[in-house]
Amino acid sequence: MPYAERRARFRQVLQGETCVHPGSVFDPISARIASDLGFEVGMFAGSVASLTVLGAPDHIVLTLSEFAQQIRRITRASGIPLMVDADHGYGNALNVMRTVEELCIAGVSGLSIEDTDLPPPFGAAKGQRLLSLEEGVGKMKAAMAAKPDPAMAVFGRTSACAIAGVEEAVRRARAYCEAGVDAIFMVGVSTRAELEAIAAVVDRPLMLGGAPGELADRDYLAAHGVRIALQGHAPIMAAVQATYDTLKALRDGTAPKDLKGVADGALMARVTRAADYDDWMGRFLA
Repeated sequence: MPYAERRARFRQVLQGETCVHPGSVFDPISARIASDLGFEVGMFAGSVASLTVLGAPDHIVLTLSEFAQQIRRITRASGIPLMVDADHGYGNALNVMRTVEELCIAGVSGLSIEDTDLPPPFGAAKGQRLLSLEEGVGKMKAAMAAKPDPAMAVFGRTSACAIAGVEEAVRRARAYCEAGVDAIFMVGVSTRAELEAIAAVVDRPLMLGGAPGELADRDYLAAHGVRIALQGHAPIMAAVQATYDTLKALRDGTAPKDLKGVADGALMARVTRAADYDDWMGRFLA
C-alpha cells in the first residue's frame, strides 16, 4: 500500500470522533497480524525497538539508523498505518530534523518527539527530568519544518504530567500546539481531572500513553479529544514468554510434536503471505 494511502488513513483516525487502541508491533509478522485482525493503527515504541533490535532495556542506547531499519522492515511487509515513538529525536533540534526525514522516508504515518532530557545525563540516572520549555518548543518547530511529506503527522510528546504536574503539562501542551504540531501525545495522565484540564487547552488530536483506572473508557476518551490510547506492549512480552517456554520444553526433552502453543501451518502460511509467493513462483519461475 502506498505511503500516501496509509497516511490518509492515519489522518482519518486523528480527525475522527472515536478513540482507537493501536496494535503494538515489533517486526514484519506482528505488523501483518495486527493488520489482519483489523487494528486501525500499528504502534512501534522506542522501548520495543530496543528489545527487538538490541535485546536491551529502554535506556536510549538504540541509534536512529537501527530504529529506521526496523521500521523499513515493518512498513515494507505491512500496509498498516504505523505510529512510532522517536524518543528525543536522537539529539538536539537539528538531530530531530534528521530523524523526521529518515523516519518519513522509512514509511511511518506518524511519529512523536518528546521533551524528556534524554539520554539521562550524569547524576540523573534515578529519575526523569524535562528539557526547558524553550528547547522543547524548538524541537517541535524543527520537526514540523523538516517533514518531507506534510501528510505525515508529528506528535509533540511530554511526560510533564507525571514529572512536574498537570499545570506544567497544560503549559507545554499549549506551547507545542502553538509551535504547530499535528497532535499531542501525553504520557502519565492518570485521572479524568488531569485529562480534562489538558483537553481544555488542546485544539489538536490527543494520544495517551495509557488509559488506566477511571480513564479506561473509550467513549469518555473520545469525547475529550483522545484519538489513540496505548494499551502497553504485551505482544512482544508474550512472544518472549512463548519463545522461552518452547526452548525450555525442548531442552527438557519434550518432543517437538508435543509442544504447546506453536503456530500451525495455516497460520504461518497466512502471516508469511505464502500464497503470494506461490503465485509469483508460478508466474515467473515456472
